[in-house]
Amino acid sequence: MTRSAVMTSMAISLASMATFSGIAAAAEAETEAMFPASAIKPQVSTPTAIERIAITGSRIQREEMASTAPMTVFTAQDIEKTGATSVEVLLQRMTASAGFAGNQTNAYWTEGGYGSTQVNLRGLGVNRTLVLLNGRRMLNSGTGANSSVDFNTIPISVVERIEVLKDGASAIYGADAVAGVVNIITRQQIEGAEFQARTGITEQNDGEQYKLDLALGHVGERGSAYVAMSYDKTQAVDMLSRASCPLEEVNGELVCGGSSALPGGRGHFIDTNGNPIGDPLMLLPTGSAPYTSSHKDNTYQYFNAVQPNERVNLFAYGEYDLTASSQVFAEAMYTHRSSQLPATPQSVSGIVIPAWHESNPTDADFLLQSRRLAEAPRQFNIQADTWRLVTGFRGDLDNGWQWDAAVNFGSNRGSYEVTNVINKARLAEATDYSNCNLDPNVPCADFWGVGSLTPEMLDYFLFNMRDSGGNEQFSLTANITGDLWQLPAGMMSFAAGLEHRNEKGWNDPDPLKISGEANTAQQDPIDGSYTADEIYLETLLPILSGLPFAKSVELTAALRYSYFDTFGGDTNYKMGLLWVVNDAVTLRATQSTAFRVPNIPELFGGIDQGSMNTTDPCSEWVKLDPSSNRYANCMASNVPTNYKQEGTILTDRGGNAELEPEEANTFTAGIVWDLGFIEGLNITLDYYKIEINNAINSVNGSSKLAACYDSKGMTHPFCSDEHFVRDAMTGNITYLQTQLGNAANEVVSGVDMAMFYQKEMGNVVTNTTWELSYLDQYDLQTYAGAPVESRAGTIGYDGSYTKWRSNLYFDVTNDNWRFSYNIQYIGAADDQYANAGEIGDSVDAITYHNAQVHYQMDNNIAFTAGIDNLFDKQAPYHQSYTDGNTNTMTYDLMGRRYYVGMKWAL
Repeated sequence: MTRSAVMTSMAISLASMATFSGIAAAAEAETEAMFPASAIKPQVSTPTAIERIAITGSRIQREEMASTAPMTVFTAQDIEKTGATSVEVLLQRMTASAGFAGNQTNAYWTEGGYGSTQVNLRGLGVNRTLVLLNGRRMLNSGTGANSSVDFNTIPISVVERIEVLKDGASAIYGADAVAGVVNIITRQQIEGAEFQARTGITEQNDGEQYKLDLALGHVGERGSAYVAMSYDKTQAVDMLSRASCPLEEVNGELVCGGSSALPGGRGHFIDTNGNPIGDPLMLLPTGSAPYTSSHKDNTYQYFNAVQPNERVNLFAYGEYDLTASSQVFAEAMYTHRSSQLPATPQSVSGIVIPAWHESNPTDADFLLQSRRLAEAPRQFNIQADTWRLVTGFRGDLDNGWQWDAAVNFGSNRGSYEVTNVINKARLAEATDYSNCNLDPNVPCADFWGVGSLTPEMLDYFLFNMRDSGGNEQFSLTANITGDLWQLPAGMMSFAAGLEHRNEKGWNDPDPLKISGEANTAQQDPIDGSYTADEIYLETLLPILSGLPFAKSVELTAALRYSYFDTFGGDTNYKMGLLWVVNDAVTLRATQSTAFRVPNIPELFGGIDQGSMNTTDPCSEWVKLDPSSNRYANCMASNVPTNYKQEGTILTDRGGNAELEPEEANTFTAGIVWDLGFIEGLNITLDYYKIEINNAINSVNGSSKLAACYDSKGMTHPFCSDEHFVRDAMTGNITYLQTQLGNAANEVVSGVDMAMFYQKEMGNVVTNTTWELSYLDQYDLQTYAGAPVESRAGTIGYDGSYTKWRSNLYFDVTNDNWRFSYNIQYIGAADDQYANAGEIGDSVDAITYHNAQVHYQMDNNIAFTAGIDNLFDKQAPYHQSYTDGNTNTMTYDLMGRRYYVGMKWAL
């Protein structure tokens, strides 16, 4: 069926149910969380229930909170109890989070650029978690052509609650809801004025944090409006204060390591033929001295353990009743973020300093193998501005159906500046010692010893490199939900809707970066966009009611058709079962498909062509086992018998406009148990399994060629001409393609458990929430036929995939006082890249404790004080650490820290 026929058919079906042309959504209704940080537990509807609500994972509005899928909910009070000052801090503590995601102790490039923050559900990648704000998509943001939402753009002060759906939901929300959905729901009304202030500091008197929030609002008879302003600033924490040096193992002991690129220079004297003379030397201002590994440069002197960050957030919301059954609403958001990150100064290498040049105090030529430009420290300066505006209408029809329609526009602009980058062309001129003295405008560079480079020399061959870019999102949505027919077991309900969305991203690298003259990876500009048109239908069908062992049984089903102008159409479904056995036991299960579309950088990233070190499996193939597939395939390809690979292979790398969507299948099954014999105790247990096919990745050239020639009869997909071309005469490979492709497969499975207990003892109330996650399987196969990499129970450069994670939240309230306590457990893991028995081949389990005291002086004023990392747990060492000798995406580098805050409301 053609795209137009499918869209028309579904539209006619929806129109016949809706009986009007403006189909609209109602996904952001107010609810109350049943438990702090809890998985939503089914409730029994009562005749007095009048408010109809929708929860994340369904567009259908109903009278009770009920979910067929596992979910975690954080209310505003839950967030306050944790002491979290940003959304990502809260979400990255969840037991369902794993792997790689940006935060303030992580200086590495993430999907939003340096300084950006994300969440990574199930460890499947930040671009496989869909982020919504009030039920609508947030735009990707950062420094240009980004593929994930930067949580810096969302002020935590206006958050009413956060619903985290730990299940695939492409049938409800469309692309990218593979690992789950994070729906951030903001406050709808504020009356009067609210002011909040908070400051914090570490025990080592650094990492100061300042936070100010102001909200002004009014609620009238027919409408309401408020504006909220937030300012956050975090000061840097020097890396040397947390890790004195980069560690490495030598002779069974951990010793300080570093870089052999010394600030004074390192190399050899050479003879007239360029051959090294004697042992390696390090350069001193007046000569040289023997170099050993103990002289390595401590690179941690250039880094931060915690990055400084400053951001300003503005958020406004308003609604007005047009009639008794219709309303207009609008929300607006603006965020400015700036970050300054120090980095290792660049280094030079391969420069010959002639004996006759004035900078050489000896009588022999010297080969400078490496020299750190310590006179020119580098800094990354990041600026990002993000706007978002949503406006629309919603209301009720005479038959009780609810609708809304909205337009959503978001825009992000960012810049990324790196100071003191080497201009390779100018460096070549400044080190052409035979000619640089002849041109008064070209100062000859002096690299002999620390401090030898003058400002004039540095200014000639260094420059500040600046990239810029942005992202834009525009969408139109229209949805409707309501009851259809009264069936014997209950009311059949539905939701339906349409969405039109355009995503755009671009990145303009510095001109010297494009030309390859900058001493960094060459990069082409990125500029691309795609458009999606989608339509969906969801139904809730009551099956049984009021029977023994079946107090109620209901089935939910959803179907979504999506058409993207980049690859065509895709259909996804979701089936859910909610079986309320009795008042104590509820069973639930879901089966669904999901997909992730290739993002802007993946589709439109520039092609970088270069000569790569690659192993050709047919080099000297006549020496192979004649019975092997490789021998037979090399012979069948007419590779000359005397062929021996020499040199590198010309290789294309980068984006790929021919990418297809990733596809996923998700299954969940669980039980919700209300223990009647212990009043206030509830337990949930859920199993999940996610299978991803056609996952987007890049396979290196050596692996591609080996997979092809090791397959029987060269039947592997990598054997086609689109992947490589071999010269029939010489046997040389003349073209090799390692661009992104749909090659990988991933499987993740595990179990989530949650327990909720509330107890009242006179005027004392206690709340306890315990969440526990077990990762049973995380298998990754980078391409068909490749070895399967098992990540479950490991830790590596891309984060921790420990099998066990736990979070315990406890609070006790008495009149005006509240005490809160949180215990976060991160299980043991084996280093993915270390050999067993070596130092740092694994990490032990670690437990963090956080405590808070809250005092409500009166109805207007409250004070809070807290301690994070109460017992000052130090981050563990492992071999494949990211920074600070640990995994900065998993462990705390700041140590024990304190904070105080106050809130004043009028």
